[in-house]
Amino acid sequence: MKELLTRTECTAMRGIAILAIMLHNYCHFIGKIVQENEYQFFIMNNDRLWQAMTHPDVLLPVHLLSYFGHYGVPVFLFLSGYGLVMKYETSQSSSTSEVAEPSACPPVRFLRYSYLKLLRMLIVGFSLFICVDIVTPGTFSFHWDNVLAQLLMYINVLPEPDRIIWPGIYWFFGLMIELYIVYRLLLYRRSSWLVVVMIVICWLLQVFCDPEGETLNRLRYNFIGGMLPFGLGLIAARVRTGRTPSPHATDQEFARDGLFLWIPVLIVSVALVFAMCFNFQTWFWIPVFIIIGCVAMVKVMPGWLMKVFVWFGGISAAMFVAHPIARKLFITVAWKQDIYDGLMLYFIAAIALSWVVKQLIDRIPKPEL
Repeated sequence: MKELLTRTECTAMRGIAILAIMLHNYCHFIGKIVQENEYQFFIMNNDRLWQAMTHPDVLLPVHLLSYFGHYGVPVFLFLSGYGLVMKYETSQSSSTSEVAEPSACPPVRFLRYSYLKLLRMLIVGFSLFICVDIVTPGTFSFHWDNVLAQLLMYINVLPEPDRIIWPGIYWFFGLMIELYIVYRLLLYRRSSWLVVVMIVICWLLQVFCDPEGETLNRLRYNFIGGMLPFGLGLIAARVRTGRTPSPHATDQEFARDGLFLWIPVLIVSVALVFAMCFNFQTWFWIPVFIIIGCVAMVKVMPGWLMKVFVWFGGISAAMFVAHPIARKLFITVAWKQDIYDGLMLYFIAAIALSWVVKQLIDRIPKPEL
């Protein structure tokens, strides 16, 4: 069986995800723009989205990026789960199908390696951000215990995480370390049915919460809210549902067949994402179709566009930690009502900063497993 996703396609998906997240994190800071339902489900936000879609104006793209852009996070979680299976549960050798023994990934060494890998990114971006934050308007009041919790990546479990995590996007590091723990201690080389059980349990813990309540907010800041896309990545890598072309089929015929398959999948996924965001119960399952749609997108995009997203995917880690710095510098342009001017300046600065941050990260020694 052919793998569902090639390395290039995974990198392109990272590029799509980081661009969505980066643009979302600028757009939703603009006061009059539609806000997202990421951790909680607010009917008011859906009403504003419907109003923006039924009475479109020049700001419609900004409204859509603000509301839907955060779904780049589930794409990253899916790719993380997919990558863990490909790295630790399958052989990378083309000459053998032998799977590495469990001793190749002992829990303590694995978690140490995963933490240090995340810390390489976090420490560079966080250090630069606090320097910029201090010298720009709206300085955040950092407390030593919260800074320590951020660096040790347990800040997500503290009360009111959306008030103490700054910049807000850095909640992702705490989420990832939790998922690494869950993977290695519970899911590593175990049945995919256990992954399904974990997804169902995490869904049940959320589904009976107050849609606008703090309990749901706390749960979704932690691995309970991210188990669905992460688990789908584990399952997808294990199932390997990609289709191998017939030995008699030409490359052109296989590419044509792929378009006939994936274009309808992409259209249906986009339609379902829009439809499901207006109901609390279906809202939980939107990441499924975000991921399916993203997979379909990289399957059908032309080669030149694939190269663009692969390039962004290559700097996605640096861009993830660098873009809050650019936002802090240029969000004031949007607050002065020059929204697209600020967005363009922010985009350019974020790319440049990401390149600088990547050079700094690359100079930090990589951890060894």
